[in-house]
Amino acid sequence: MEEIKDQWLWVVDDQLVQSLVRDDRVEQSEPKRSVQSAPLARALALNSEGKTEAALREVQKAIESGETLPELRWTQGHLQFQLGQFEASLESYRNVLQQQPEHKAGLYNSAVCLERLKQFGEAGTLFQRVVELEPNLWQAYLGLGQCLLHQQRIPEALDAFEQCLSRKPECEPATFGKAVALHLAGRADEAYELYRKLLRNNPSNVELLSNLVGLSVARNEDAQVREYAERLLRLRPQARPALEGLVASAIHRGDFKAAVHYGSQLVKVAPDSYEAWFNLGLAQQKLNHAEQAGQTYTEAIKLCPEREEAQLNLAASLQERGDFASARNLYEQLRQRTPQNLGALWNLAVLHERQANPAEAERHYEHLLELRPDREDAWFRLGYLRLQRNETKAAAEAFARCLEKRPDWLDAMLNLAIAQWQSGDGPAAQATLEAAIQQNANSADVLRILAVISVESGDAASAARWEEQLSERGDQHPELSYNIGLLMHRAQANEEALRFYHKAAEEKPGFSEALLNLGHALKSLGREEEAKTYYRQAVESNPELAGKYFSPSPA
Repeated sequence: MEEIKDQWLWVVDDQLVQSLVRDDRVEQSEPKRSVQSAPLARALALNSEGKTEAALREVQKAIESGETLPELRWTQGHLQFQLGQFEASLESYRNVLQQQPEHKAGLYNSAVCLERLKQFGEAGTLFQRVVELEPNLWQAYLGLGQCLLHQQRIPEALDAFEQCLSRKPECEPATFGKAVALHLAGRADEAYELYRKLLRNNPSNVELLSNLVGLSVARNEDAQVREYAERLLRLRPQARPALEGLVASAIHRGDFKAAVHYGSQLVKVAPDSYEAWFNLGLAQQKLNHAEQAGQTYTEAIKLCPEREEAQLNLAASLQERGDFASARNLYEQLRQRTPQNLGALWNLAVLHERQANPAEAERHYEHLLELRPDREDAWFRLGYLRLQRNETKAAAEAFARCLEKRPDWLDAMLNLAIAQWQSGDGPAAQATLEAAIQQNANSADVLRILAVISVESGDAASAARWEEQLSERGDQHPELSYNIGLLMHRAQANEEALRFYHKAAEEKPGFSEALLNLGHALKSLGREEEAKTYYRQAVESNPELAGKYFSPSPA
């Protein structure tokens, strides 16, 4: 799954400044003076009545007619800003600044226009000039912080928001900006607390809920993700951050049905999102909906052909559907494009194993291990394949390498012991199994292999000890009991042999060889009538035994 990072952050630009700073809010470089201008007076009157467009036309006519009163340009810029004409407004303020370069309100309002035009570098430069001229103007620090945030200059943005809050502690936009800066700086706990504090006063704030969803995803807090995402969906049905959060949370906790449910909605809301298609395909694949997953991965590949993970998963879905030729073709294409694609190498090796091509599988595992010698899973598969073709020493080497990376892997220890035993190194096998039993005292697998090796080495006493421990755990193996009985019988320990033959016959009714040798053991003890009973049962179970195996020695 793709990691979810900064796309969760929703910086609220319209919270920067809701209105321009007027002359009465920023001290001017020159004393105020009485202004006599009929067009200006009419424009101000019209604007106060809400007729902003008419007011702007009045001012523009006065300027076109040749009036040079500076306040006309200032008012023109203000009216243009009110109407959302930010480029025109910026030009008007620049005319003001040509006459008064240190005009604080002109500088400030120019910066606001630039910010609205997303020219954050220039806007930040002007906001910086304003705070140098007017250090107590909290609005300028707020604007500076927002511009620095957009430029990813996080420490400087954080400082600007702190400066703003030191002058106006209750400023929520600055608190929000500070929370975003902390979030981006990796100070998640501090950001989380600020978001929650703001949310208490603004429970319906979409941006806060969006950021809390993203932060909760990053913190792997599934309950919080669902809480904030569901609140966000109630406010804004089909909200993309909410759906993204619910998909991520569902995948994280393994609820792939929920992931498919929300992911199907998400790809409708964000059809151009590679991550949305990829995660939906992943959830479908986990539910074994291989055909649907293949179609979904195809959509993801259309959006980002260069992203190889979707192609890798598409090939895996084809493999799951049994289309081995198409899957192999895709894996080979990925390898041609990126020879060191470990996922393609691994899947190719697994594919060859499933198709009973062990030599090809080994070749691919070996190539993978040349690139990544620390892949213990590849060492394990390589050891297994070598063991299958009786290359026991080479298999033991592979399992030993596997255990270097993962010393407590029980299956690797058991296979190493088997490889050591089959290669003739009995003491090494015993040592490996003793280490395994120390780490896994309750493992029936370890006890079973210890018992089998003891049988094969003729150590009846050890075999009996391990078999007893298995029986205590309720793990019954009639063949093992039978073979221990044979060892005891050949050692003339007839009473012990009798016990193990009985055990084998009870655990596996109709076990003809156990019944036959049970008869032999009873006969050796002089209990011939009982022996005849078991001979009859053996012959009834397997008539071929008659005349073939009846002899005084164990069969």
